[in-house]
Amino acid sequence: MSQKIGNNIELFMGPKEVGAPDDLQQTIIDFIDGAQKYLDIAVQELDNMDIANAIIRARQRKLVVRLVLEGDYLTVPRAQTNPFAATKANGKYVTQEENRIIHGAVLRARINVHSDFNPAIFHQKFIIRDRAELLTGSTNFTDTGTSSNLNHLVIIKDKKVAKTYTNEFKELMQGHFGKLMEGTDVAPTDVTVSDIPVRIAFAPDHNPEMEIMKQMSKAKKQIDFAIFTFSESSGIDDTMLLLRRAGIKITGVMEGMMANQKWAPVDTLLGAGVKLKQVRKNKAMGLGKLHHKLMVIDRQVIIGGSFNYTGPANQLNDENIFILGDLDSTSAASISKQKQLAAFALKEIERINEKHAFPLG
Repeated sequence: MSQKIGNNIELFMGPKEVGAPDDLQQTIIDFIDGAQKYLDIAVQELDNMDIANAIIRARQRKLVVRLVLEGDYLTVPRAQTNPFAATKANGKYVTQEENRIIHGAVLRARINVHSDFNPAIFHQKFIIRDRAELLTGSTNFTDTGTSSNLNHLVIIKDKKVAKTYTNEFKELMQGHFGKLMEGTDVAPTDVTVSDIPVRIAFAPDHNPEMEIMKQMSKAKKQIDFAIFTFSESSGIDDTMLLLRRAGIKITGVMEGMMANQKWAPVDTLLGAGVKLKQVRKNKAMGLGKLHHKLMVIDRQVIIGGSFNYTGPANQLNDENIFILGDLDSTSAASISKQKQLAAFALKEIERINEKHAFPLG
């Protein structure tokens, strides 16, 4: 089950349906159902009816509910002959019809819903509850995101952390999406929650790629990661090459569909001695994509969130990362809790490597 540190940080690895410890859908629903006054939700995609019903229930309980979605999932690639009819193919709804059905339902529930104006991708996945608690991670609020794709979530109960995300949400509600519309935010202030140092960064304002590279540069022994998309346009691969020269052990598992693209740095990393594997979709097991954006440094620091290791993620998309832990910590109690939390994330990366991954190269 999830790893909890004190009363204020809880980390989840899922989905349970493919052997991970946690039920991601229920975690999201429980978080929504626990709201008392306010819900601010920013997510790339929403096609999960159970999560949508939880959001609607919140509004029916007279909560103030605001929702921001990626607009591409609400349109169609071609104009329909009868645009009043549901889009179907072979008797079934085509991809994203559920998004449009849910969008109509939340509007009819009088929920304040916006879709983005971003020319790239609105890629956030977070909920702020009652202006005091946060849920975020790599998980989209979709059937595949919660039941077949390998993903993570974190819940942080801290008003300062929640305020950081609330400030970002205010920008979204004002139409600030992506690099062309983004504000000029100062970097969020670091916060300590249950003795765990917490650092947040948003793309494109805060250059999460550089923050990840800075954290990696502190490694003394090992780096382990699980990533959906990893391209040579990221500086993260160059940092890995430098760390390998310094003798740092690096082990990674990647989504196979992305790892085999020509722009992926697989050959370069393998040549430097990075141990890499890939995960492939497995219908028999119900396994979809490896969708994590997850790194563990020296079995102590966790980096997660919505951020893939690509140039566009850093420069164009709306993204967030969270960093739990700090290798510069000196408190024995804090280091112990950091390692406890990191061990849970590392255990899932190791499980994926053992149960679902195949060699690359």
